[in-house]
Amino acid sequence: MTLAFVALIAGLALLVWSADKFVDGAAATARYAGMPPLLIGMVIIGFGTSAPEMVVSALAASQGNPGLALGNAYGSNITNIALILGLTALISPIAVASQVVRKEIPVLLAITLLSGALLLDGQLDRTDAAILGGVFVGLMGWSIWAGMNGKGDALDVETEEDIESEGMSLKSAILWLIVGLVLLIAASRLLVWGAVTIAQALGISDLVIGLTIVAVGTSLPELASSLIAIRKNEHDLALGNVLGSNLFNALAVVGIAAGIHPLAVAPEVLSRDWSLMMGLTLLLLVMCLGRKGPGRINRLEGGVLLAIFVAYTGWLLTSQFI
Repeated sequence: MTLAFVALIAGLALLVWSADKFVDGAAATARYAGMPPLLIGMVIIGFGTSAPEMVVSALAASQGNPGLALGNAYGSNITNIALILGLTALISPIAVASQVVRKEIPVLLAITLLSGALLLDGQLDRTDAAILGGVFVGLMGWSIWAGMNGKGDALDVETEEDIESEGMSLKSAILWLIVGLVLLIAASRLLVWGAVTIAQALGISDLVIGLTIVAVGTSLPELASSLIAIRKNEHDLALGNVLGSNLFNALAVVGIAAGIHPLAVAPEVLSRDWSLMMGLTLLLLVMCLGRKGPGRINRLEGGVLLAIFVAYTGWLLTSQFI
């Protein structure tokens, strides 16, 4: 099992590094292609930071590990809101100025409700995958329209400044785009093998491994990008990265995994994991919309989010050994 632990750690480290290079390359390439900064932030960077979840869940589904595939997707969404936004808000309260971000949260809430409805029959088959894929395509079409008409939005300005600070040539952008994608796939294979091996050796379910270790590991790119954005005082970019990633996870990541191989859904996924994901999304909506004027996630609210994550993770791990 020592080799499996080494594979898990090495896979996570390589996954985070390659995802960062992939996002940088994709964003710079899109900028050279003339895409608006807001569209790059919402679609390209959102896709890039969700690439680890997408590849890991797809590989897990193809290898017959539905718990790992689904746990990774939903666990990442829980981690993004409770851990990443909680930790980020503790460091620096997150002010919400972008209208695009504030509109995305109700959309995320609706998608979370759709996910719950699809889980009711205890499985996610290829019909469900087609539904998720259709919604994803429609959402991307809406995002493209919003990006093309989003000039002057706070998130548009922040994204443009962030991309320009990279200063990457077109040749370098394409190179890192390709290298990052190849390494993402290799790292994901290593990570899935290590996680499954450890789960089997310790008697822990694939679902719990996916919801905890793998979910946190694949969410590290979002954590890094959010902390960097806060350090640059780009609050909307930090929140936009998380929202974009959660949208991709709930639709594309789960949809691709279910399309590759139908996923059996354990009862606790709906009663425990989806319910928490739904509750956190509602809580985020309340925090970001605000009662009067722009919303704001303050340090106290960040502490509450972080406490929820710690309690949930402790509950998951404790339940496996009692």
